[in-house]
Amino acid sequence: MPYIPVEAREELDNSIENLANSLTNEGEVNYAITRILSIACGVSEPRYSKINKAIGILECAKLEFYRRLAKYEDKKIDENGDVYEYKESKV
Repeated sequence: MPYIPVEAREELDNSIENLANSLTNEGEVNYAITRILSIACGVSEPRYSKINKAIGILECAKLEFYRRLAKYEDKKIDENGDVYEYKESKV
């Protein structure tokens, strides 16, 4: 979970915002994420546990990001209609 104490967020947020605002394309975002994980998880000296830790962080971040955006998907279903196969049956 990405929920850390407010004090810790305050320390990180300026650096994160500066980095994010300096990235101009998807390649740079990918590079930044890869470098952050490499440094934070110590994968410069590969070990299964370090690689597993980095992939776990990515997976959890991905799931949290999507969970937050699912409301957008629900809104679009309401606006545009659902895919036929997933509509609730009227039995």
